Amino acid sequence: MKTEHIKTTDSNYTDLLRSTVRSIEPYVPILPFEVLADNLGRPIEEIIKLDANENLYGPSLLVRDALADLDYPHIYPDPENRALRKALSDFIGIPSENIFAGAGADEIIDLIMRLFIDQGDKIIDCPPTFGMYSFDAAVNGAETVAIERKDDFTLDLEAIVEAVSVYAPKLLFLTSPNNPDGGLISDQELHTLLALPIIVILDEAYIEFAGIENSRIDWVLEHENLIVLRTFSKWAGLAGLRVGYGAFSVGLLKELWKIKQPYNVSVAATEAALVSLDDSVNLLQVVSEIRSERKRLSQMLSELSFVFPYPSHGNFVLCQVKGISALELHQALSAEGILVRYFDKPRLRDHIRISVGLSHHTDVLETILSRISTE
Repeated sequence: MKTEHIKTTDSNYTDLLRSTVRSIEPYVPILPFEVLADNLGRPIEEIIKLDANENLYGPSLLVRDALADLDYPHIYPDPENRALRKALSDFIGIPSENIFAGAGADEIIDLIMRLFIDQGDKIIDCPPTFGMYSFDAAVNGAETVAIERKDDFTLDLEAIVEAVSVYAPKLLFLTSPNNPDGGLISDQELHTLLALPIIVILDEAYIEFAGIENSRIDWVLEHENLIVLRTFSKWAGLAGLRVGYGAFSVGLLKELWKIKQPYNVSVAATEAALVSLDDSVNLLQVVSEIRSERKRLSQMLSELSFVFPYPSHGNFVLCQVKGISALELHQALSAEGILVRYFDKPRLRDHIRISVGLSHHTDVLETILSRISTE
């Protein structure tokens, strides 16, 4: 039987796409180091990268050796991540049965969406905040009910409670410390939100910089509707290896296991995470140094007449810019090889966010900002 070749056009392929995909814009991440260097016409070593909240101290010194000595890179990783979950259990103090490892917290966010979201469902997020929540919601066919934060970036609890009543959303995404401002959610606020008929996802990507005592990860043992997310990207300096984890109630995690890809965390990422946990004392000392540098950076910024920093519990400082446009300041710093984050969004167009770098990065930034202030 002869089968005729069917000619197709681009429009035919487009017609086959999910309707939700056709209507969304792609997520816009920070450009890779090499591309940034090329765009600025500078070698990588002359660029001070303070735009993505990466840990510029880097990973544990033991990580490179561990990756060079991987025993079985040709064998698929453990689909249940047993060794990593056991090490995480010892590190954070909750049973491994409550822990799920992922290829970065981003993978877990997407899995949570796929676990709960049907076409047309709703979620709540509280902008300004991490953009991945609303992006993943759109990809999975959900509508985001955005409850704007107050002028001081605290949560509008009354508006959230009302939105849950009116829209019946399934998921509420919170970040503590929040990105981009670095504010923490209080125990009272979280208790109020956990009493609502909704799954609360608390993203603690930056919690180590706030002090681990501010974590609510053990609350999942008492609240079945709470999920807490963490990552190795920030405190452990493993952003390039993509490994994160989440804490869930046992019942909820049982459902999540049904939909995960079997080999989601690579052997390299797993080994780097295990070594980082073994070397956590040294890494947390680096976190302490970053917190000290954050204080120094904030003090330096507060002494400038055109930059007004917000208090932060993350490894970054959000600043309101006055007397000069934030975009112009961003461009002026870029021209000097210093990359900071500018947000092209109405609420943040007069703001920049500066990641905490090494001590000499702060020194260079201070010199250039002082020069700009006199121009």
